[in-house]
Amino acid sequence: MKSWRVHAWGEPESMVLDNVDEPSPKAGEVRIKNKACALNFFDILQVQGKYQVKPPFPFIPGAETAGVVDAVGEGVTNFKAGDRVAAMTHGGGFAEFSVAPATSVFPIPDALSFEEAAAMPIVYHTSYYALTHRTKLRMGESLLVHAGASGVGMSAIQIGKAVGATIIATASSEAKRAFAQAQGARHVVDYSDPTWVDRVKELTNGRGADVIYDPVGGDIFDASTKCIAPEGRLLVIGFASGRIPSIAANRVLLKNISVIGVLWGGYVQAHPDYPGRVHSALMELYSLGMVRPQVGAKYSFDQLPQALRDLADRKILGKAAVSI
Repeated sequence: MKSWRVHAWGEPESMVLDNVDEPSPKAGEVRIKNKACALNFFDILQVQGKYQVKPPFPFIPGAETAGVVDAVGEGVTNFKAGDRVAAMTHGGGFAEFSVAPATSVFPIPDALSFEEAAAMPIVYHTSYYALTHRTKLRMGESLLVHAGASGVGMSAIQIGKAVGATIIATASSEAKRAFAQAQGARHVVDYSDPTWVDRVKELTNGRGADVIYDPVGGDIFDASTKCIAPEGRLLVIGFASGRIPSIAANRVLLKNISVIGVLWGGYVQAHPDYPGRVHSALMELYSLGMVRPQVGAKYSFDQLPQALRDLADRKILGKAAVSI
């Protein structure tokens, strides 16, 4: 099979398109003939050697795919050859075939394209975990979503609107703000404008946002503590800005705020049945028209390094998907 492999730390363009043997499913695993894979920012970090997980060389990156079940390992009874599925592959996704634990493989409806299905597992599961488990976003609350045109931002906006929250999204360009608004944000704010904190306060009648969803970190996190409501919850999703911020404890004390970590992957490792329950809930929201992954750019398999470069350069609205 064809696969994109990393032989040494470097940039996406340094990956090599190799021919390798198809993986065999072990007990409890499913092998998928991939029709599409989706890209995440951490894929770039892993290629560069900057991610916390560093597989031995050579390795195949890629964490989410969609396709057709090709074979199942011993003990797998809930899938059969020919089933349409999406999967969290935990590596090995940038290939024509991948294996995944059966607990990380999910049936998909015929109406959901393979590219859309591949774009769902990581970001929608992360946002659902953040907004319904790490905190319980309530109807009528205000939700500030940073990087509203990113994959995680898109999913947080859609899920937040489904809950009944009022969504304020931030993004750095007019096109990205328009995209965030199309996903369900009632208000959009330019966070490259230093007055964006005042704008959030204005939009919340001086109160500040009840919940802040922050995948950016750095200066955005620092400024978010100035426009969070009393008893507000600041969700730490990630640090796309490159700087891990800190916060003075007196600021947490004086406004009675909560700073909440959202390590979805760690929770899933400890609770392997959780993704299946979340997928069922997301498919219910999908059937109601409340969530729909937006694939802002599609690439052919031989264009995969360019797709990662475009993602790194912040050129993607929503998710990027690669057809295989």
